[in-house]
Amino acid sequence: MATRTNPLQFIQQTRAEIAKVVWPTRREVLLTTVMVFIMATLTAVFFFAVDFIIRQGLQFILTMFG
Repeated sequence: MATRTNPLQFIQQTRAEIAKVVWPTRREVLLTTVMVFIMATLTAVFFFAVDFIIRQGLQFILTMFG
């Protein structure tokens, strides 16, 4: 059975935990946001290239035998 904490103690503990939070700087947020966009773009280009290569290969095979 769990022990009960009174509301005042709960609020004090919550404030103590919130005080431990380290927020990122504006520069860190900007850099990570830019990195996410770069990685998303690279991933999109990669999958576009793979899709294009597979499509061209299948079209070549189908025109050879079809």
